Amino acid sequence: MQSAAFNLSPSPSLSPLKPRRLIASTTYSPPSRFDPIRAFSSSNDLDSNNVVFPRRSWSLTSASNSSLSRPWNPLPPLVSESKRTRFEVRATAVPESAGQGEGKSSLVKTLELGLLFGLWYLFNIYFNIYNKQVLKVFPNPVTVTAVQFAVGTVLVILMWTFNLHKRPKISGAQLAMVLPLAVVHTLGNLFTNMSLGKVAVSFTHTIKAMEPFFSVVLSAMFLGEMPTIWVVGSLLPIVGGVALASVTEASFNWAGFWSAMASNLTNQSRNVLSKKVMVKKEASMDNITLFSIITVMSLVLLAPVTIFMDGVKFTPAYLQSAGLNVQQVYTRSLLAALCFHAYQQVSYMILQRVSPVTHSVGNCVKRVVVIVSSVLFFKTPVLPINSLGTGIALAGVFLYSRVKGIKPKPKTA
Repeated sequence: MQSAAFNLSPSPSLSPLKPRRLIASTTYSPPSRFDPIRAFSSSNDLDSNNVVFPRRSWSLTSASNSSLSRPWNPLPPLVSESKRTRFEVRATAVPESAGQGEGKSSLVKTLELGLLFGLWYLFNIYFNIYNKQVLKVFPNPVTVTAVQFAVGTVLVILMWTFNLHKRPKISGAQLAMVLPLAVVHTLGNLFTNMSLGKVAVSFTHTIKAMEPFFSVVLSAMFLGEMPTIWVVGSLLPIVGGVALASVTEASFNWAGFWSAMASNLTNQSRNVLSKKVMVKKEASMDNITLFSIITVMSLVLLAPVTIFMDGVKFTPAYLQSAGLNVQQVYTRSLLAALCFHAYQQVSYMILQRVSPVTHSVGNCVKRVVVIVSSVLFFKTPVLPINSLGTGIALAGVFLYSRVKGIKPKPKTA
């Protein structure tokens, strides 16, 4: 290749070049891009220690002359023209297909989340309806609660047996840590059923709108989480709305009122204890596993209490002696227990997919749906001032769910 370069310029007028300089020249310019006129036009350039790169010039020519008018490049191209073309084609094709895949995946996730929210609300509505129907004819909330835990325990065992959810390996230390949660969980559901047996479903859920108030108080007392001014402000309409609804409630009685308040206290105590317990590495477990273990432990805790307080009153002989339709009571009790366990499980599934704030907003909407549906189903008489109080309380709950994530600005020195 080098000898071919010599034959291109055989002019005797030019001074002979040293082989070392010739090799350097051919090193900087590949044979396919060598310019003999520029290389031999000045001997001073070759003797210089500095390598002078030519200025690039671009010319707007037709595609047929592009190879002739292309500026000289001192370095060989890293990628050939054919490879570069193929790379560009692939680069434009991949994002297009990937974008379609991401769009379909996002749509599927949205539809799945919407289905879960719909099931959450539906199971909750039917639980409250069937539960109220049972408690109307069988006013034994302790026995009813025990039956619900028993059905939930059967479902948990089936779930673990058929590997629908991984069966956990629980140590004695973990059971000891979960035991306080099971106690307050049992009390919370028991107090809720006591309230539902005494007052209207809509009034029970209006009082249970006070849950954020108890959550803030207990978190400040046991976790040291002081509320912001926005959170405190959102609690005012909650308390005021519940008070207004209570004063004007047609089915009001103190047993139902204090039972619902006790339910708020115990349920929020469970949430606070969950935060304290689950931060420990040895007690860490997912929400569905935790709920399943609590359900089984709640049955173990409540079964002896039920026998002691109510005896065995859920037998067909006792129900027939009380003049009740045995099949109807059993069917509604079973459906209520299934819906109770189902809406709890779906709630935890939603919590794994969304943020706690979104879950709180969904819970607020769920309470509105339950109140409205129970009023329509049971034809509960509602005064306008009672509706106003309920609306103010629920608006406060929604406001609380939006502002509780606002962090106070750090103080600058």
